[in-house]
Amino acid sequence: MAVEDAEERGTLMKSDSVESRWVYQDDDGSDFVDDVDAGEESPSTLEMDSEDEDNVEQRLIRTGPRVDSFDFEALEVPGAQRNDLEGFGSWRGIVLVLQTLGIVFGDVGTSPLYTFSVMFYKAPIKVKEDVIGALSLVLYTLILIPLVKYVLVVLWANDDGEGGTFALYSLICRHAKVSLIPNQLPSDTRISSFRLKVPSPELERSLKIKERLESSTALKKLLLMLVLAGTSMVIADAVVTSAMSVMSAVDGLKVGISGITHEEVVMIAVAFLIVLFSVQRYGTSKMGFIVGPALFIWFCSLAGVGIYNLVECDQAVWKAFNPMQIYYFFKRNKIEAWYALGGCLLCVTGSEAMFADLCHFSVRSVQLTFLFLVFPCLLLGYLGQAAYLMQNPGDYAQPFYSCVPGGAFWLVFVIANVAALIASRAMTTATFSCIKQSTALGCFPRLKIIHTSRKFMGQIYIPVLNWFLLAACVVLVCSVPSVTEIGNAYGIAELGVMMMTTILVTLVMILIWQINIVIVMAFLIIFMGLELTFFSSAIWFVGDGSWIILIFAGVLFVVMSIWNYGSKLKYETEVKQKMSMDLLRQLGPNLGTIRAPGIGLVYNELARGIPTIFGHFLTTLPAIHSMIIFVCVKYVPVPVVPQGERFFFRRVCPKSYHMFRCIARYGYKDVRKETHQIFEQLLIESLERFIRREAQERSLESDGDRDDNSDFEDESFSSVLIAPNGSVYSLGVPLLAEFKETNKHMPGPSTSGEPKPETPSGSTDSEGPEQSLERELSFIRKARESGVVYLLGHGDIRARKDSWFIKKLVVNYLYAFLRKNSRRGTANLSVPHSHLMQVSMTYMV
Repeated sequence: MAVEDAEERGTLMKSDSVESRWVYQDDDGSDFVDDVDAGEESPSTLEMDSEDEDNVEQRLIRTGPRVDSFDFEALEVPGAQRNDLEGFGSWRGIVLVLQTLGIVFGDVGTSPLYTFSVMFYKAPIKVKEDVIGALSLVLYTLILIPLVKYVLVVLWANDDGEGGTFALYSLICRHAKVSLIPNQLPSDTRISSFRLKVPSPELERSLKIKERLESSTALKKLLLMLVLAGTSMVIADAVVTSAMSVMSAVDGLKVGISGITHEEVVMIAVAFLIVLFSVQRYGTSKMGFIVGPALFIWFCSLAGVGIYNLVECDQAVWKAFNPMQIYYFFKRNKIEAWYALGGCLLCVTGSEAMFADLCHFSVRSVQLTFLFLVFPCLLLGYLGQAAYLMQNPGDYAQPFYSCVPGGAFWLVFVIANVAALIASRAMTTATFSCIKQSTALGCFPRLKIIHTSRKFMGQIYIPVLNWFLLAACVVLVCSVPSVTEIGNAYGIAELGVMMMTTILVTLVMILIWQINIVIVMAFLIIFMGLELTFFSSAIWFVGDGSWIILIFAGVLFVVMSIWNYGSKLKYETEVKQKMSMDLLRQLGPNLGTIRAPGIGLVYNELARGIPTIFGHFLTTLPAIHSMIIFVCVKYVPVPVVPQGERFFFRRVCPKSYHMFRCIARYGYKDVRKETHQIFEQLLIESLERFIRREAQERSLESDGDRDDNSDFEDESFSSVLIAPNGSVYSLGVPLLAEFKETNKHMPGPSTSGEPKPETPSGSTDSEGPEQSLERELSFIRKARESGVVYLLGHGDIRARKDSWFIKKLVVNYLYAFLRKNSRRGTANLSVPHSHLMQVSMTYMV
């Protein structure tokens, strides 16, 4: 009789990294582990006689937390180097700095091309002191946001080297159960570099907030909505970054060529954008090494032009380091100074790219490059422009190109355009990283991802997204008439991402870092207040071009929300309906059907438990293969997995069932081009090694232990089992007893066409270890000779007929459309059609 399912409401928490376990305890105090959820059995369970399980009285007790060792071991590749940055010498460090310069800092490095022009368009220069006030505003914005917030604080909130909005969300989800998709694995706690501290007031506060977040569904949804909004702004930021950088650089032609028209400038910018996105596929490492020196030349040119103007023009600009100049600037210009805040924000565009592109490089390389090269050059560049504008206030429309010495104009123009093309890559690569992270968390449709480096896992390229961004950039450049209006859209997109990052980093400070609450509140108040002030100015000009970006980001937000909602429903349904281990035991070695000769590889996306689709196979097919292997493809954070370590096995049910779980491990750089014959050969060889190793481990047990286990197995056994969905069942129910009586006469599995009488599972104990091993290996070889079939299951969801109209629209049409046009999880399996069998299953939600 099934015990009341009191834990069913906690079904979705079964995949937590740490969970309690139930064990059977005999009268002498010895424990017998029943690892139901992990799909593994102890030796005593594997060889237990199924006909003598009814009479021994045992107590079911609950022990402390355990971690599924299978999940840990499956992610550990012997000899693999986990830290991407270990073992690099000084030469590699220099190359890394150049790549960092070329990929991460291009956006913020080209901000002097347009910052002052947008600021003084909104707040025209009336007196020389206005230039000093605007410069002071720019200098302290650079100090507070890129330097203090991002370089000194936010970069340390990385998720094992990953940066960006979704990396912060993933990090928070592993320390608090706030994810609306329960996809955390035990190995996640090992990957993260953060650990809880010893008991302290900060820890107590962290636990209280954690409990509050975990108990409130509304807060979980709010947190996810903020993350989705921030990610949509990142993608929108990538579009406006490319458009703004290229347009501002090409716009310098109006200074060098007096007769050029705006339409001609736009056509040249579109041509540059096409070239930019066409070379994106060559990867961060190749392009970073090429564009790194180019950006280095740009920063040197920026500093050189700044020093030239400081020497030749007014040196009173040094007064800008006095923060009181900001107060005087607002006092003189009032509402116009407030308008200028939207333009001032452009000096820190690209700050989020430093964090989002972190997966490409190390924290230290980003920090040192910014502190000792990027930041000083930016200061000199802005000081030089301000010094020039003190004497030539009428050139505010193109301050950078106007302050370049006449003989060096075309050289600097070429360097600036190259730098602008490079700058566009910063947010594009950041977008690739965010999409990869959001896909892993089930918040974005699957896309083809190409890893472009063997050294760094995070360096990726997404072809579909790349061309989508190109199309959006072309539309933006052609539809928005001026650089100033593009700058308005730029500010909206950048601020949206910054504010989301501030909120999430604050949560990281409280939940994970557990630092003093005064520091946390100071960080939140200072930076959120500063960003809201900038936002209040930028939103005022939403009608001047920003509305395009808001609509673009809104569409992306809706797409991600729909995909998240549909994925959540599908995952919850699969977890609730996955087959329980006690049901497989009740079916017996024949699984309630005929075991035909051969091997069936059941591909599934659940790393733990038996997928529901397997039950669909049992009820749909007239027979099932004599050997079943549940294959889950998992990508591990190493570039290449050796062939000998490709597959990792674990038994499912006793030996007589001939069922195994297998994780096929691939590095992020592995290219799956092997034929199905090679794939099958490697898999079978790995399975044989696993069985031999298992036999060797058992042979090391003492004779006394084997005698004790044998005595234990000869006894009748009555127990209670925990199903994967949390239900508790007794094996002594009348229905099971009747099934056992019927099952006594069922033929056992066979690898030939002739039925053979069943051999009791306990009879293997009468054989020697070598005979038992050879018998199982011979069974595997015969099954292989009979053929291997790939069993693929596709699960879809549809709303019930009594559901609301909105739910039917979202699930049956919008989510179905996205799922139909996204990349399937089995796209990289290289399954031959002649050995493929697919079964579709529809879940009503």
